[in-house]
Amino acid sequence: MPNSIKTSGEGLALQVTKQARSAGLVEENNDGEATRLAEVRVFSFDNLLLVVDRDTGQIKEKHVAELAASAARDTKSIHQAVNASLQIAGHGYQVQLPPARDAGFQEGDTAICQPAPGVLVIHRHSEDAARLAEDLASQRRMQVNKSMNHG
Repeated sequence: MPNSIKTSGEGLALQVTKQARSAGLVEENNDGEATRLAEVRVFSFDNLLLVVDRDTGQIKEKHVAELAASAARDTKSIHQAVNASLQIAGHGYQVQLPPARDAGFQEGDTAICQPAPGVLVIHRHSEDAARLAEDLASQRRMQVNKSMNHG
């Protein structure tokens, strides 16, 4: 079920507990306590946010550039990229989304989050946005597979 964009601090955020775990943006010990919360960069495009781990050991800069270029080509837009963070919120995690308004998101909007290794793709509920999010997630999985197979 999609979560809603909410106000958090001085900006917008989205609850992403399961997706952040799936993407490897959060690491937890055996007691379920966070041992790593990724510092992220949020890229904004029309109706789409691309959240990537800033740790270059987790995702190479060239892979980030490829993903951002793909999103820009498909949406025919690009706004800004802003450093942000994952935070503990309630019984889970949320990601701060400083450029969400540039992408057209407002508090209360429903947002779907597609995870891939080191990446979250946040988008509106529409067929085109869902296709693009899946394409970007697939592209990221291919990057990881290629890196694992070719060093």
